[in-house]
Amino acid sequence: MDHFKIGIISDWLRLPFRESMEACARMGADGVQLYAVEGEMAPENMTAARIAEKNDIIRSNGLTVSALCGDLGGHGFTRREENPAKIQRSKRIVDLALEMGAHVVTTHIGVIPAEKKDTYKILQEACGELAEYAHENGAWFAIETGPEPAARLKEFLDSLSSSGVAVNLDPANLVMVTDDDPVQAVYTLKDYIVHTHAKDGILLRKTDPQIIYDFFAEGGIGDLRLDEYFKEVPLGQGKVDFDAWLKALREIGYTGFLTIEREVGSDPAADIGMAVDFLRSHPAF
Repeated sequence: MDHFKIGIISDWLRLPFRESMEACARMGADGVQLYAVEGEMAPENMTAARIAEKNDIIRSNGLTVSALCGDLGGHGFTRREENPAKIQRSKRIVDLALEMGAHVVTTHIGVIPAEKKDTYKILQEACGELAEYAHENGAWFAIETGPEPAARLKEFLDSLSSSGVAVNLDPANLVMVTDDDPVQAVYTLKDYIVHTHAKDGILLRKTDPQIIYDFFAEGGIGDLRLDEYFKEVPLGQGKVDFDAWLKALREIGYTGFLTIEREVGSDPAADIGMAVDFLRSHPAF
């Protein structure tokens, strides 16, 4: 039986690039996901020489790039006037991913509304263009689960004319924000899952997901208002049923990356190390 691959979002180790790759290798990761929206990893700053240097560091540590994070923040692609610039930048992130050996760029597109009116159509237009570009280049934009129930996300993806927009399944986001079942989400979204995040969490107070993602847009992950609504916790300490979730992924034939994301906590590196052990020792792994 093939094992899943373990990835780590290395930015959360809060180390310089070389040291972070070395740390991921020591912890037993197979690959890394890298943020590519600002700083030296932003596509406009990644010269051919810098790409070659980083690829060499990654490969010399026995790692591959599972995906790039291309989340441009704000309100995703829900505002038409912002989309031309965001779409062009997203395409450059796809180009960078391919140059680094990855075929997945994960992102949040904004909350897909239940009503198929203005915002829905704006998202369809933007994602249609992104999907076409990704598909033509052998890549995927993977929408991260959480802002809407899995069934609504599937209906939206079904409405696009290209398979270039797919899914990054984050089970904790579904638990923490939409109170949706991440196990059922695997079956619902089975035709679209190209990458996953291994993350855990607890719902504290259920509310309209639009409120949560407006907080993200305004203050980022550090917005203290979010503490009222959910809590991200180390793997195995929250409400994600990892036994059933991993079994569901196996059942649909997924054998790709489980990429550990630990956005908060006093010692994310220690939590990430424990997460690697948690996954590797799990019977369903």
